[in-house]
Amino acid sequence: MPHFYEHLGIVFEKHRHGTGPFHYASEIDGVVFEIYPLPKDRNKADDTLRLGFNVENLDGKTNKIEESGGKIVKAPEHTEWGYIAIIEDPDGRKIELKDAAK
Repeated sequence: MPHFYEHLGIVFEKHRHGTGPFHYASEIDGVVFEIYPLPKDRNKADDTLRLGFNVENLDGKTNKIEESGGKIVKAPEHTEWGYIAIIEDPDGRKIELKDAAK
């Protein structure tokens, strides 16, 4: 799981709070971002939340994700909100990527 997010420039460390579940955490500009892998009894991630990140070189990022077997839900395109793509992480979470330079 954390390797998928490394394509976006997000590096995670494995964490655990007390006796809670293991998860992955990263700090981005003072904000802590944590991903909890799906429990063994679940087969679908929460789809009521969409993650969004500004990235450099959106085309390069989506190419690397696709080459590594990741899913591109919506290829990069120019919209009224910018140059945007939608990808999916290995657990099925949708992630909106916006090219920071376009």
